[in-house]
Amino acid sequence: MSRPKAPWHPFPLVELCVLVGIVLIVLGFIERDTAHGRAMLLAGLALGSLGGLDTAAREHFAGFRSHTLVLAGVPTVTLAGVLYFLRAPWIAVVGAAAVTLAACTWLLWRAYQRHTA
Repeated sequence: MSRPKAPWHPFPLVELCVLVGIVLIVLGFIERDTAHGRAMLLAGLALGSLGGLDTAAREHFAGFRSHTLVLAGVPTVTLAGVLYFLRAPWIAVVGAAAVTLAACTWLLWRAYQRHTA
């Protein structure tokens, strides 16, 4: 089985996202003491992450390679971040993250198995 192609193939959208992300990370790091610099740093990290997440999701749901924990980590970290910034008790943040990680891991592994069977 070959690696699945993106719907926008041959346009290098993922590679451009990662490149712009790297540039924003470098510029944001240079100006990290300003609000504008921190925003560039955050946007760069987001764009770079989206590039990797796109590839992981396409490979996982095509049955090419399992990226179960990488994909399960996205909703887990998102939920933990939201709860943290809402000032939820630490035990609630950790408990919700553990339950989310377990549920997403199980669902994503089943999805991968369906595509490989």
